[in-house]
Amino acid sequence: MTSLLLILIPIVLVAVVFVVGRGLFSFTQEGEEHRRRSNRMMQWRLVLQALAVVLILIATVVIGSGR
Repeated sequence: MTSLLLILIPIVLVAVVFVVGRGLFSFTQEGEEHRRRSNRMMQWRLVLQALAVVLILIATVVIGSGR
């Protein structure tokens, strides 16, 4: 369980950075489609960040309990 969490956490964090980059790039472009894409990317950022926080909390509990 611990190894799986230690693999998933960096993957989710890299995904957050990727989505932030895509969202910021879309934000700099002109047009309604780019504005919608930027908004969608920022929504995905929130979901991925929440997932990362949950995974980190679970890892903290699992590692703290010595399993």
